Amino acid sequence: MSSVPVQITRLPHAADLPLPRYETEGSAGMDVVAAVDAPVTIPAGARALIPTGFKVAIPQGYEIQVRPRSGLALKKGISLPNTPGTIDADYRGEVGIILINHGEEAFEVARGDRIAQLVLAPVTIATWVEVDQLSETARGEGGFGSTGVAAVKG
Repeated sequence: MSSVPVQITRLPHAADLPLPRYETEGSAGMDVVAAVDAPVTIPAGARALIPTGFKVAIPQGYEIQVRPRSGLALKKGISLPNTPGTIDADYRGEVGIILINHGEEAFEVARGDRIAQLVLAPVTIATWVEVDQLSETARGEGGFGSTGVAAVKG
């Protein structure tokens, strides 16, 4: 497994908090914690921007994807409204995590709570090739459930 160095600056309001880290040897995502000064309550159906207390300089050719934590999603209905979120290589501000509460009860975020995962990923740059007509496929223009829901059709 290869490693890519990413510069990170811890901000003063997060001096006592851990930097994002892999919790197990096989983890693809680094857990990131909340750098809130006081607990933040997210009512059911609402969103909140949660500070992380750090800035990063992502190498050119990479992005950091922000993803929900599966346990929070399953147990509390907490997710990200723009999942996966993208932190671009040219962004230099504090990383913030947008949380949304899809649950039925208010959710409280406290200082140091693990709130999301960060995944460093390579970026592939697309080059558009404009054509008059696209190639045909068996699926064609069918989308949005056109292939059905059942695993086995009979």
